[in-house]
Amino acid sequence: MLMAFYVYIMANRRNGTLYIGSTDDLARRVFEHQSQVRGFTAKYGCTMLVWFERHETRESALIRERRLKEWLRSWKLMLIEESNPDWRDLGSDFLG
Repeated sequence: MLMAFYVYIMANRRNGTLYIGSTDDLARRVFEHQSQVRGFTAKYGCTMLVWFERHETRESALIRERRLKEWLRSWKLMLIEESNPDWRDLGSDFLG
């Protein structure tokens, strides 16, 4: 079975605080962000999965994550709005 890797963006609200990360288990990671009591996502309430992208290798996901973190905020917002204009919480698709 091929493994998948993901780059993702969590937010606290539309146009709010953004968190960018990567993982090999998106459902688990979203759950962790939503239930954390400490850390960046807990401090800023970043519990909504608003964007993600699948990668074939861990290396390509990490490269993409680093590049996104260097982007201007306006570019990140445009990226989210292209695929999720309503800023729907995509985490429910993974967590049921």
